[in-house]
Amino acid sequence: MELELKYDERLDHVLGSGLKIIQSPSVFAFSLDAALLAHFTYVPFHKGKIIDLCSGNGIIPILLSKKTTVSILGVEIQERLYDMAKRSIMFNKLDNQIEMIHGDLKDMPRTLGKGKYDLVTCNPPYFITPNTKEINENEHLAIARHEILCTLEDVISVCSDLVKEGGKVSLVHRPGRLVDIITMMRKYKVEPKRLQFVYPKIGKEANIILIEGIKYGNPDLKILDPIIVYKDNNEYTDLLREIIDGN
Repeated sequence: MELELKYDERLDHVLGSGLKIIQSPSVFAFSLDAALLAHFTYVPFHKGKIIDLCSGNGIIPILLSKKTTVSILGVEIQERLYDMAKRSIMFNKLDNQIEMIHGDLKDMPRTLGKGKYDLVTCNPPYFITPNTKEINENEHLAIARHEILCTLEDVISVCSDLVKEGGKVSLVHRPGRLVDIITMMRKYKVEPKRLQFVYPKIGKEANIILIEGIKYGNPDLKILDPIIVYKDNNEYTDLLREIIDGN
């Protein structure tokens, strides 16, 4: 299909997937976090339903489409990002598998019904809303990064409502919020089962966590081998390259 790019948009390759995605430096460009979450997440292959919250320009649904044939629903509150996601999905001819909703994730349990999804994924805003002076003046970036329109508790409570009993919830976040995440997951009956730390380099502190829980799961948390992003020469490690090429 012929693709219309708007404003300062560009069409980028999606890692090693053979797909392309609309991005904008002033609104949204996906980061490594999305690729890591798509790689980390266990997905139903041929039967089931997936929902991705805080979908942005649709990067996680698009990446997950390479791993499964099941239907994927994305939810994005910002209209421009929703529009970018819709056009990328159409361009890649994925509209028979991926659908986007323009709406507030907090409304989804009421709109879609509870306990309908086998997997819920989310790359949520990472940071508690700071003083107004500290928030990015770009509204799109501020909403994506800070808990302005939804809090961590909102995200986890909605994930719990949407996922089936025995279904999985997968999140990417920052290590500094790990205690909050585990506390909230248990509060909303999503038992943490897998945790992986991501380090920019050997000798550096972890700056990303990947965590998966099961609705009403039994306590048994597994800590996976760490992911190191860069070698000393600032090239991707072999594992990171495999992750990128595999998505």
